[in-house]
Amino acid sequence: MTTHGGFEPVFCTIVPPHVLDKLAQAEDPALARPARRTLQRDAFERTQRRLTTVIGATAVAAVADGRPQRTVHDARHGTDLPGHKVRGEGDKPGKDATVNRAYAGLGATFELFLQAYRRDSIDGNGLPLNATVHYDRDYNNAFWNGEQMVFGDGDGEIFLDFTIPIDVIGHELAHGVTQYTANLTYFGQPGALNESLSDVFGALIKQYTLGQTAAEADWLIGAGLLAPRVTGTALRSMKAPGTAYDDDVLGKDPQPATMDDFVRTGRDNGGVHINSGIPNHAFYLAATALGGHAWERAGQVWYDVLTGGELRQDAMFVDFATLTVKAARERFGDGEELDAVAKGWEQVGVRTL
Repeated sequence: MTTHGGFEPVFCTIVPPHVLDKLAQAEDPALARPARRTLQRDAFERTQRRLTTVIGATAVAAVADGRPQRTVHDARHGTDLPGHKVRGEGDKPGKDATVNRAYAGLGATFELFLQAYRRDSIDGNGLPLNATVHYDRDYNNAFWNGEQMVFGDGDGEIFLDFTIPIDVIGHELAHGVTQYTANLTYFGQPGALNESLSDVFGALIKQYTLGQTAAEADWLIGAGLLAPRVTGTALRSMKAPGTAYDDDVLGKDPQPATMDDFVRTGRDNGGVHINSGIPNHAFYLAATALGGHAWERAGQVWYDVLTGGELRQDAMFVDFATLTVKAARERFGDGEELDAVAKGWEQVGVRTL
């Protein structure tokens, strides 16, 4: 049994650094300036997260009563966190659609984990869910900083408001679930698993909210986030990694779908946002082979592995895949669930022990 303290320094953004790097090199200042500003802000927040880890974060009172405790703040285009409180738990919707979307997304994430997996908030013990909207100016990202969610408004040229896709909200909060459970190291294959788990649960939160089956879902992460001028549909595709966008400014989606195209790089913490396409695709294959609601069987297996205590912080793809096969057998027996999970990994070229 492995115990995890949840103290690994973590600063996780939805837009990968390689995308912002590409934008920062654009000839058009209207595209390059916001990207450079976002990269600088992300670097600052990443450092702040490391400092918080060293000195210790402020304790947050939690009540495990099966009900969310949501608070949304408005940074008013500044960078001081959390900002001004604009909506608390149980408050009626206001006129700010961004605030309302953030509040709803926090609730949808809480609901999926509670109803599907009996998990009370992201720490399993009723942790309050806090978010800040309207962060900075032309800020092209959303992030989980280890304590709360933060959303930029986008620059309007490449990215729109980051509260628009509910799976973006779910993705970032799922980093919190990983932080409080397996606490996967944010580098290389363990980091790619960290990112993939957030994509998996982000997708499941969207599907649960919409009442979609695996066949009905689009399996896109960040659909609705890209501005009209961008040639693309989303940030990532779990169904077809590498096809989410192909744009003159953004470049082409670099995600591989199988180990044959695994990307070896020192950038992006060893390609955590790139190679996550491989375990993403394995989950998609397993979920669609099983059909029905993906959170009920494939999602349950992935959740069992994430929270079961056997997943090491430095787990590689083969380690995670092997544990999913074990979890499928333990929960469902030697049936179609086991077959779907094993074949999913086989199809992406990840062996199981």
